[in-house]
Amino acid sequence: MSGHNKWSKIKHKKAATDAKKSILFSKHIAAISVAAKENPKPEANTTLRAVIDRAKADNVPNINIENALKKAGEQKDLKDLIIEAYGPESAAILITAITDNSNRTIAEIKKLLSNLRAKFADPGSVLWAFDQNEDKTWRAKFPQPISKEGTKQIQKMISALEEHPDIQNIYTNI
Repeated sequence: MSGHNKWSKIKHKKAATDAKKSILFSKHIAAISVAAKENPKPEANTTLRAVIDRAKADNVPNINIENALKKAGEQKDLKDLIIEAYGPESAAILITAITDNSNRTIAEIKKLLSNLRAKFADPGSVLWAFDQNEDKTWRAKFPQPISKEGTKQIQKMISALEEHPDIQNIYTNI
């Protein structure tokens, strides 16, 4: 009965959840670094405070947050990107990303979108359909109903896009 002990089952589950946590923590750390560029003090920087609160809600360790704040001035220039696309049934998709190389990130996301049968949109062609909230998240102005099949395709697309290390959030108008 080799390979049938309790630990061998746990280690496979743990490896999968640890990989997901690592990606999530990296995304939060990058968001903290970008927000800290304006002002590294959360008391005076509402964007940074909101990003830190979201990181804490996802159980990012305090030491990681503190290290990100310390290294914010030392890191490469990270940039915020907003990428616009159309998905199944013309659903508007807004993708926010943080990257040190915007050309690379845009090319990678374009390829992902084409593989997922979504269309990369020109700047401004989707953004008008969203409002930005105080906490720097986006909300659809005009939610659009789509079929169950379209919803499944968009959920599959979102799952695939969330695995990209530079993508922070994905918003749709459905």
